[in-house]
Amino acid sequence: MIESVEQKIVDEVITSRKSIRAFLPKPVAKEDIQKILEIAASAPSGTNTQPWKVYVLTGEVKQQLSVEILQAYNNPHNQHKEEYHYYPVQWLSPYLERRRKVGWDLYSLLGLGRENKAGMHAQHGRNYAFFDAPVGFIFTIDRILEKGSWLDYGMFLQNIMLAARARGLDTCPQAAFNQFHKIIHQSLNLSDQEMVVCGMSLGYADTDKIENTLKTERDTSMFKFL
Repeated sequence: MIESVEQKIVDEVITSRKSIRAFLPKPVAKEDIQKILEIAASAPSGTNTQPWKVYVLTGEVKQQLSVEILQAYNNPHNQHKEEYHYYPVQWLSPYLERRRKVGWDLYSLLGLGRENKAGMHAQHGRNYAFFDAPVGFIFTIDRILEKGSWLDYGMFLQNIMLAARARGLDTCPQAAFNQFHKIIHQSLNLSDQEMVVCGMSLGYADTDKIENTLKTERDTSMFKFL
C-alpha cells in the first residue's frame, strides 16, 4: 500500500512525540496556545460532555506555583498525597519492569547512580518547575464525572500533545503534580468541585540536553489479531 502525504505527516507527528524534560526559555505565542487547545477540544467525549478544564500558566503565576510546590516537595516532613491513584497500588509484571527501565534509563543518561538519592530527588523535582518550559498546564475535571469521562480526557490530552508537535512544539504530561493538589487548589483558586487530573509542560525542546535523547520502547506483542 502506498502511503499518502497526509498519512506520512500524521504518522510523523504521532511517532515524533515524546516527553521532553528540558525546554528552552523561548516564549510560545498566546495565539499558538489558544489554537492548540481549540483543536484539542475536537476530541470525542460521551454525549459531548467535554469533561476538560484547562489552566494555562505563564510568567509569575507559573513561577509562584512552582515555588510553592517545590517548598513542600523538598520538606523532609512532606505529607502531601495524591487524591487518586494514577499508578497501580501493587506493581506486577510487565508494568514493573517497564517502569524501572524508563526510570533507570533516564538516570543513567544523567549520570545518576542508584546510590545518588539526592540527585534523583532533584531530577524528579524538575517536574514542578515544568522543566523550565515557558508554559504550564494544569488540568481539572468535575468530581461528578465517572470513568468514561476520564477516558475522554485522555484523548483530549493526546490531542494537545499532537497539535503542539505539529507546530514544532514539545510537551511533557506530568502526573507528578497530582500529589500537590491541595497547593494547586489554593494557588489557582480552584473550586471544591474540581479534581486535579495532571499537569503538562509546553515549549520548545532544548536539543542540547542529554535527557531529551531518552527513547522509550513500545511492546507490539500486546496487539492480538484474531
